[in-house]
Amino acid sequence: MTFPDITPDLKTAMPDLRGRLLANQSLAELTWFRVGGPAQVLFTPSDEDDLAYFLKKLPNELPVYVVGVGSNLIVRDGGIPGVVIRLSPRAFGETRADGDVVIAGTAALDKRVAETAASATIGGMEFLFGIPGTIGGALRMNAGANGSETKDVLIEATGVGRDGTKHVFSNADMKFVYRNSGVDPSIIFTSARFRGAIAAPETIRARMEEVQNHRETAQPIREKTGGSTFKNPPGNSAWKLIDAAGCRGLRVGGAQVSEMHCNFLINTGNATGHDIETLGETVRARVKENSGIELHWEIKRIGIPT
Repeated sequence: MTFPDITPDLKTAMPDLRGRLLANQSLAELTWFRVGGPAQVLFTPSDEDDLAYFLKKLPNELPVYVVGVGSNLIVRDGGIPGVVIRLSPRAFGETRADGDVVIAGTAALDKRVAETAASATIGGMEFLFGIPGTIGGALRMNAGANGSETKDVLIEATGVGRDGTKHVFSNADMKFVYRNSGVDPSIIFTSARFRGAIAAPETIRARMEEVQNHRETAQPIREKTGGSTFKNPPGNSAWKLIDAAGCRGLRVGGAQVSEMHCNFLINTGNATGHDIETLGETVRARVKENSGIELHWEIKRIGIPT
């Protein structure tokens, strides 16, 4: 799949742009599943001002998507028309502590924020150590693990709107719910501030080790996977419903339901985006037939199906 190259026109319309524009850039290597087609345009902004300038000048009819480290993402095989924006760790990945507050760019790994907090003896952010994504994704989906969620520690987040306007969102403004936030999906988050509580270093480190041990013993973290596939229904566990429906180890093409944790789908080596998404829909159908409960995707799916 190849899209028309619109980067020359964009560069002409944005003479002061400092970031990098790439046409028909493969996205497979940017996702943990290692599947998917190209982005018509991949843009990596130099900083927040560069991002705002780009969005302000970008034609309204062009769709915009944001990807982080691709740990919770299926890119479909037909690729993504329009613009995919990827915030680089170099420009948006700084983390630092100030008292009981951690300030982080949204390209920073959740794990790094937990480590920054621990180094400053700030407790309450240990759960982030077990989430394989970036702060941008954590803000968008109220990421959580081990009984805590992003909403429990966020003070405020900053972001840029589709028109290039910068915004600040308080915790209440984020309208957090389970695995989602109510902020306009077109907002691209750029930084965040989190508050924890000063605690004993050994207590924080012990909690982080618990989080890591849980991941290593219960999740297929060394596979090509996308993390938890489906949201837990109220009062239930997605993996238990999937297991009860007989889906543990189920395969479609090169995609498989993990034998280790059946709310994880894995690419066994040659899966396509279609294989993984079809497997997920097959699991949803079997769970609905077996239990009457409808599972909802936690993993984001973007692009054109083939």
